[in-house]
Amino acid sequence: MVNLSPSTEEIFKGMRVRSDDREADTSVANKTTDPANDDIVFDASDLSVFYGEFRAVRDVNMRITRNEITALIGPSGCGKSTVLRSFNRMNDLIPTARVVGTLRYRGVDLYDPRVDPVEVRRRIGMVFQKPNPFPKSIYDNVAYGPRVAGRKKGLDDVVENSLKKAALWDEVKDRLQESAIGLSGGQQQRLSIARAIAVDPEVLLMDEPCSALDPIATARIEELMAEIKHEYTILIVTHNMQQAARVSDRTAFFSVEVDEKSDRRTGLLVEYTTTKKLFSNPDDERTENYITGRFG
Repeated sequence: MVNLSPSTEEIFKGMRVRSDDREADTSVANKTTDPANDDIVFDASDLSVFYGEFRAVRDVNMRITRNEITALIGPSGCGKSTVLRSFNRMNDLIPTARVVGTLRYRGVDLYDPRVDPVEVRRRIGMVFQKPNPFPKSIYDNVAYGPRVAGRKKGLDDVVENSLKKAALWDEVKDRLQESAIGLSGGQQQRLSIARAIAVDPEVLLMDEPCSALDPIATARIEELMAEIKHEYTILIVTHNMQQAARVSDRTAFFSVEVDEKSDRRTGLLVEYTTTKKLFSNPDDERTENYITGRFG
């Protein structure tokens, strides 16, 4: 496997590899990202995700730029979370899931069989919809990832720095050995962010991180995203269009098409542009209909 470690960074950035299944499709394989362009973190080309024979989402073409917040919006069932999980290969954990097309991270095909998915998930962290603290102390929650990676020294600094970046340090610094389960919902979500940050990722994927939180906690998470985007590239799935408008630099609108024979819904990317343009002057009528509340 290709281990995407810092010691192989130059090789990693310059790789141009394809799995055998994709070699025949040169129209997709040749759509590569310029390795010299360090601003492009992800380059998705003709990306589709299947569960068995069912195509859950199709025709995703988008480039994600570093140190920006990209929001994925759209009605339920349009494939937003499915696409988000494809960016760090979380869909690999679903036996029937498969990805067709090309998804490159820093110029490397994430789905090349030589790429180590564990290393992918270290570089590309994820925060889930519901806060999911481990039944451990606050300290052990944050230190968990570095310990699994083999780190033994400097854990105190890692924990403190991660909690500071997650805007949680001042609230918990005097009770680090207490159970994380005792934190409020908003604090647990910021702890989840600290835990993701602790393994030093480049990207944070957030799957509706505020849907279970009250307005005050939601505002704190939104402020936190704005504070840390200079260090991380952030992708967020949200049902809250106002949230997307507030926090993101770019927005991707997904919609659904329904097969009349099978009544199955397939998601598709309709429009991807700057957030300001998408909410003020979208190119596609379907986008305008969604953001003005005519459907969804």
